[in-house]
Amino acid sequence: MCPHTPPCPAADATDAGAAHPASVHAEQGWTLLCNGLVVFDDTGQLRPDRKAIAPRRAATTPTGTTKAAA
Repeated sequence: MCPHTPPCPAADATDAGAAHPASVHAEQGWTLLCNGLVVFDDTGQLRPDRKAIAPRRAATTPTGTTKAAA
């Protein structure tokens, strides 16, 4: 249960990453949020239900320029 007012978004909400950090491990590249979501430095996520969310990485075009991945 989130002790914050207003409560942090649920781990399955679209804005789940806006929850407060509960434990930061920058040396290991991950942060545990108040809602149980683990967020990694590469933008990947691990939800409390053990569902993994792939990192959002920039895609490279054939010309070598980068564009945001879909």
